[in-house]
Amino acid sequence: MSSPAIIFAIVSALLFGFGAPLARLLLNDTSPQMLAGLLYLGSGSGLALWRLWRPSQGQEAPLRRKDLPALGLMVICGGLLGPWLLMEGLQHTDAARGSLLLNLESVATLLIAWLILREAVDRRLLLGALAIVAGSLCLSWQGQGHASQGGWLITAACLCWGIDNNATNRLSHADPVRLAMLKGLIAGPWNLLLAVAAGHALPAIGISLTAMLLGLLAYGLSLVLYILASRGLGAARSAAYFALAPFAGAAFAVAILHQPLTGLMILAALLMALGVGLHLLEDHAHEHQHEPMEHEHRHRHDEHHQHAHQPDDPPGEWHSHPHRHAPLRHSHAHYPDLHHRHRH
Repeated sequence: MSSPAIIFAIVSALLFGFGAPLARLLLNDTSPQMLAGLLYLGSGSGLALWRLWRPSQGQEAPLRRKDLPALGLMVICGGLLGPWLLMEGLQHTDAARGSLLLNLESVATLLIAWLILREAVDRRLLLGALAIVAGSLCLSWQGQGHASQGGWLITAACLCWGIDNNATNRLSHADPVRLAMLKGLIAGPWNLLLAVAAGHALPAIGISLTAMLLGLLAYGLSLVLYILASRGLGAARSAAYFALAPFAGAAFAVAILHQPLTGLMILAALLMALGVGLHLLEDHAHEHQHEPMEHEHRHRHDEHHQHAHQPDDPPGEWHSHPHRHAPLRHSHAHYPDLHHRHRH
């Protein structure tokens, strides 16, 4: 079973993975909280400019009052606490090791989605996720044999992002650019204010602009793609593909920062390739019942959208408006997307 959402998840992971070693370099010139603020300010302001240039024009669903609790978790855990803890942790560990420890984010996301939110996870997905996790754990054992202060801080950041990713999944029906923009525009200035209040000065203009550009790519564009992936795959599967991010960051650190390539790196690559292969071969199909449901999201008229339009509904093949789903029982291959979050 293939899906464009898989491509979104993989590209999102690559962008985020490259961000950690580059952020580690920028920490030579600024404080962790200042850098976290610049990264998210760049993400939010860059996406705001994109929305001005390319407005959604009714294709995406707006945020509603009922979405505010999930949005709050997304901003606090993912925009304020997560990046600050990561930047603090990167100060106490090398770029490759710090990148690899980020694999715990995917583990936290998958476990919360599976054990707490009861998202369907089959044996193949679990085996694939374990293979990817094993690949990163192999590499995380390089150099140090014990958990450092940096490791604990990055682990805490991953837990925050696990909560953030599941909250984001609950908002995946809404405009992904707007969600990522709001996260950046709230979290970025707040982290900057905290850094200034703590006595940290803004870095040189070149460093600041570089950090903001990195934030736009590694946190802004990456988040937009992650939301699109989560919309089509659900939180657990998106997290499983996102587990490629730590390996991408470690490989980037080896190529750019000239950290040594070892046999464990090669073994990790094979394990991660096995994990992704298991995910790509997933064929989840069974007869299932769609209960009556009313919601709002970007859609076009297909097997799941056969509703009539009202005079005020937006025209066009891709559009968004509140619509109702009638009961439907059928069988086909599917992911736990917006219409397939049924119990098994």
